Amino acid sequence: MSFKTSEFVESLKKSIELALQAKKPWKFTQSVELIVTFRGIDVKKQSEFRFRDVVMLPRGLGKGLSICVVTDDTMVQEALKAGASVAISKSELSKIDKKSAKKIADKCEWILVKSDLMGMAGRVLGPALGPRGKAPIPFPPNADITQMIARYKNAVKLYSKEQPWVGCKIGVETMTLEDLVDNALAVLSYIEEKIKRSLLEVAKIYVKTTSSPTVEVV
Repeated sequence: MSFKTSEFVESLKKSIELALQAKKPWKFTQSVELIVTFRGIDVKKQSEFRFRDVVMLPRGLGKGLSICVVTDDTMVQEALKAGASVAISKSELSKIDKKSAKKIADKCEWILVKSDLMGMAGRVLGPALGPRGKAPIPFPPNADITQMIARYKNAVKLYSKEQPWVGCKIGVETMTLEDLVDNALAVLSYIEEKIKRSLLEVAKIYVKTTSSPTVEVV
């Protein structure tokens, strides 16, 4: 069965519903997560099953992500107006100490860096970003910073090391079921395209919330 069939989509929808029903009544908005586990795969030998990828969710994440932009001094205000949580100019970047770098790494999900500042950003922010599984993302000098920020506010990271599984957030509990399903399908499509084989032949798919048990999509 393909995950693109109506039968699978209905199973996915029911599984997300079950996960939402099983969540604990915590006082914060919980995430909804998708987990894909691979069967009969040697991740060390099959590089297509190792992930360090960015996927754009068609329905967004249901909450704003904190984004840091490192750019020219003249572009800082434009970046802030476009929705950046933190905007760092070239002159400010050279003055950032280790403690401040760690705060930025903790606060911001994405760090977008003008391409000619990547070397400096790597030296200054890299030691704080690396242990948190984050890395500076370059953008060209002529990029539309408003579009860049809007794009990454709807982005999730698929990340795995040498384990036969990968997962990511697909939204939050307050989103509609239809939007969560659309986001999940977008992630599954990305994974299948990367591994270049039928996903359901080599993987099992699960969903969960922050507090719920995992629910297998069957």
